[in-house]
Amino acid sequence: MHIHPASAETKLGFDAVRAALDGHTLSRLGQERLEKMQPARSLNGLRDELARVAEVQEALRFDDPLPTAHLLDVRPALRALAPEDALVQEEDLLAFRLVLETTQALHRYFAARKQKYPHAAVLAGRLTPLPELVKHLKQLVDDEGRLREDASPELRRIRRQIVRQQAALRDSLMRELRHAIGQGYATEEQPTIRNGRMVIPVRAEAKRKIQGFVQDTSATGQTVYIEPASVLDLNNEVRTLEGEERREVERLLRAAAAHVRQHLEAFRDTLQTLGALDLLLAKARLSNRLNAHVPDLNDDGVIELYEGRNPALLLHFAKLNAEQPEKDAKRAVVPLDLKLGEDFRTLIITGPNAGGKSVAMKTIGLLGLMLAYGLPLPAAPHSRFALFQRLIVDLGDEQSIEEDLSTFSSHVTNLKYMLRHADAQTLILIDEAGTGTDPAEGGALAQAVLERLTEIGARTIATTHHGSLKAFAHETEGVENGSMQFDRATLSPTYRFLPGIPGSSYAFEIGTRIGLPEATLDRARALVGGQKTTMEDLLATFEARNLQLEQHLREAEATLRAAETQRQDYEQRLTRLRSERDALKQQALTEAERILQSANAQVERTIREIKEAEAAKEATQAARQELDAFKERVGKRKSNLERKQQKRSQQQKRSQPKPKKPDPPPAPGPLQVGDQVVVDGGGSAAEVLELDGKEAVVAVGSMRMRVKAKRLQKVGGPRQQQVTVRQVQQSSADLSSLRARRSVDLRGYRVDEALIEVTQLLDAALAANLDAVEILHGKGTGALRQAIHDYLGTRPDVADFDDAAWNDGGAGKTIVTLV
Repeated sequence: MHIHPASAETKLGFDAVRAALDGHTLSRLGQERLEKMQPARSLNGLRDELARVAEVQEALRFDDPLPTAHLLDVRPALRALAPEDALVQEEDLLAFRLVLETTQALHRYFAARKQKYPHAAVLAGRLTPLPELVKHLKQLVDDEGRLREDASPELRRIRRQIVRQQAALRDSLMRELRHAIGQGYATEEQPTIRNGRMVIPVRAEAKRKIQGFVQDTSATGQTVYIEPASVLDLNNEVRTLEGEERREVERLLRAAAAHVRQHLEAFRDTLQTLGALDLLLAKARLSNRLNAHVPDLNDDGVIELYEGRNPALLLHFAKLNAEQPEKDAKRAVVPLDLKLGEDFRTLIITGPNAGGKSVAMKTIGLLGLMLAYGLPLPAAPHSRFALFQRLIVDLGDEQSIEEDLSTFSSHVTNLKYMLRHADAQTLILIDEAGTGTDPAEGGALAQAVLERLTEIGARTIATTHHGSLKAFAHETEGVENGSMQFDRATLSPTYRFLPGIPGSSYAFEIGTRIGLPEATLDRARALVGGQKTTMEDLLATFEARNLQLEQHLREAEATLRAAETQRQDYEQRLTRLRSERDALKQQALTEAERILQSANAQVERTIREIKEAEAAKEATQAARQELDAFKERVGKRKSNLERKQQKRSQQQKRSQPKPKKPDPPPAPGPLQVGDQVVVDGGGSAAEVLELDGKEAVVAVGSMRMRVKAKRLQKVGGPRQQQVTVRQVQQSSADLSSLRARRSVDLRGYRVDEALIEVTQLLDAALAANLDAVEILHGKGTGALRQAIHDYLGTRPDVADFDDAAWNDGGAGKTIVTLV
């Protein structure tokens, strides 16, 4: 996207968005990416970036925290070690290690979530973890940034010798110091170090009393620091060892630098990717803060914004509300619904000053900028927004003393640029079109420019007070009016955008609110003329009526949505019931076929046994008894199956929506107290309590209301009073049925505990004559479900058992049908 003029981003408020993004970055790497951030030029590239931001938004909301502890800028240290034989500092080695550990963690995080965050995983896949280098650096430096003592055997030997020599040196110094203290020569009770050598502090006048070498003198001259002759050799040995340590450390650091230098290019590429991830995280954090979503993108120049909020205002109000938490009324942004680019290409917004015209227009421009920079929009997710190739704005005062430009000259210069460069992929914003010169000429010039921009196909939003432009928008194809709502009762703006309606300036109403003398206002009305005043009143009346129609439309749309939701629900139920019906039929056919096959096999086996026994009386009688027992078992299974099918059929009938009762026919005769009536021809029947001329008081249940009598339709006379005395008898079986459990929850139970609970459930259900019970065992590994099913198969009082329906627990619940 090309943006003109250079100040457009600031005037639209994108500088506030940049500042908020900068506050969410974690490193200089991300800040530099932000400073170099450019608006998108292709729709595919923008879609990829917005997909990455949306995925990280989800990760920040619902997933484990992202491992971003050490996004450090180590590029200066990498540049320092680039030359051959360069030396790297110990703290730099620690920084390298921490950055690479963060790189490894981020790489693992997104690699494990490729399916959830595919676009972000592609970006994270550019990271090079360098595990061998991390291992090497861990062996060199500790968490404090110092070379580890075991970085090399030589370093370990030297440091241990230093510790031993320093201990011996300290013991010798303490003996000399205690002697000096005993003689009254010393000024302190601890040795110290001067010029890299350990010494004891002695009063200046006693320096000749101690045999040794003066290494330093205090600032006052009253204390001298003497290295006793007895520790000279020990001090020399310590200094020698320290020199060996420095040389070994330098050798190790040069070797480490050479090791890092081998991976220099990969390291630099990883830092670039870390910077991109840092900026991506900042975008996602800000988007979550603004409750932003990715709209439906297009390159057709179509804007269809729902519940859009100006992000600069959101950030500003959030800051104000945080600074003044004691205030009860929090500042909030009024959402904006606006369409452009499909039914019309040019929108002219009119209305009172400070009513929100410019804010509405700037909101569209700022959201367009945010989108081009790869930021989701603080708007409803079903919004549509185009990626424009150009954004040209004419906002505010651009006068320049140096260039001898007046406000109007600057305005005309911007118009000239628009006419030269605009096309169908351009979004143009013009604030206060036609101002800065003679009203008639300014309005005519603005109309001519808008006509040309509309003809070109540019998407244009212009704010104005010119009445001629309102008429132009009303009469011209491709141009639409719009206005900002104004509350005439309170004489204050509501900041709600009203499409299709030209707005009144409300100059006289605002003058009344501010307190201008009424005589002055009357004179102004007279000067304007009755026709102009009448037109302004007509616009205000039209606006008020339009608001009423909008309210009715919203209510109708809500009712339609509810009806559509209910229709879809009924269709889903019907589809599900048909599927279950077909499944039951198939199950019944399969079961019947299996029973028939089993019965035939049993009959054939019985006949064969009779023949083999040569029709012996005992064998024949035994075979007949076995066949009769089998027939009894088949009959029992058939009865269970029929009862099960009948029960499911009843459940299906109960789940089907009940048909709506027809409206009651009107009853003859005049309306009287006690009659049964319906209001407006529908709803529940009500009883007439009072009749008062053209009004009546009716009662529906415990609710009373007063309505006009003409809205009532008589459907019946007074209800007869009936008193019914019932004798309630309840058997012990009924009480058992009430007390018996119909389900049990066994999730988390061990198998032996669960089987005890199942046994108790079945016994109680059988005693209460229950038809079925439910066992909730969960899915888990399936072991508990299998153990319960095995046990149910051993119970003769269990007719059947099966998994619950998919929408009632599925394999996590078992439905048991009892004999």
